[in-house]
Amino acid sequence: MAVTLREITMNNFIECIGLRVGEAQKNCVASNMHSLAEAKADKVSNPFVIYGDKQMVGFIMYDYTIGEHRGYLSRLMIDARFQGKGYARAALAEVMERLERMPGIRDIQTSFDPENHAAESLYASFGLARTGELVDGEVIVRLKLAEQRASPRGRSDSANSACRKYAFDR
Repeated sequence: MAVTLREITMNNFIECIGLRVGEAQKNCVASNMHSLAEAKADKVSNPFVIYGDKQMVGFIMYDYTIGEHRGYLSRLMIDARFQGKGYARAALAEVMERLERMPGIRDIQTSFDPENHAAESLYASFGLARTGELVDGEVIVRLKLAEQRASPRGRSDSANSACRKYAFDR
């Protein structure tokens, strides 16, 4: 599944903020408007819209902290109309590759609701493993890049919906 990540512009802004997750996921992911405001305020987040072919299908945001030598996946959502088609997995793979190429980045981190076994499985398929930490009730998972480069990742197709900050394909 090929996707492209594109910058948010005045030409695609309205469509981006109009993307919606499924009804069951509404309380599981911050709105794209909220995420864009956060990116503007924190000045480190990198928000992108996800396109499958020529159609906007989702939103993703990541950042990196050179001083911490860590990249973060902070948002991932796929519009309800496009879930179950592999877009989340493909977009996550693209962001992981971007972060892996950043100079000084030694690991990549994200989080998920402890009850969201599908998200844990998706992250595990990319090499992200539990750290034993909980932040705001979410399980922290991290990938140490030296370890990751020794094994393939992103091969599983078991994506599902997630809670709090993320919404994945089903």
